[in-house]
Amino acid sequence: MMEDIEIAPRIIVSEAVHPGRPLIRGTRIQVSVVLGSLAAGMSVDEVAQEYDLSREDVLAALAYAQKVIERELVLPLPGARREGPTG
Repeated sequence: MMEDIEIAPRIIVSEAVHPGRPLIRGTRIQVSVVLGSLAAGMSVDEVAQEYDLSREDVLAALAYAQKVIERELVLPLPGARREGPTG
């Protein structure tokens, strides 16, 4: 059986829990759930309380997302519709 693999501080992947999805270490909470809650307007402290996480866990999810997006390269596709800042 595969062990949990730490991919960033406080962030793991686990074959046993949501395989392939980044999780907060020691929980079944996906990083995407934490990020979605923050994006919906919850504060760091509210997210921590809602999911029984530490502030450091929530901030670790943000740090992980920043590292992932930092490596992303977006190239426009020819003929693709381009939207302005208001969508």
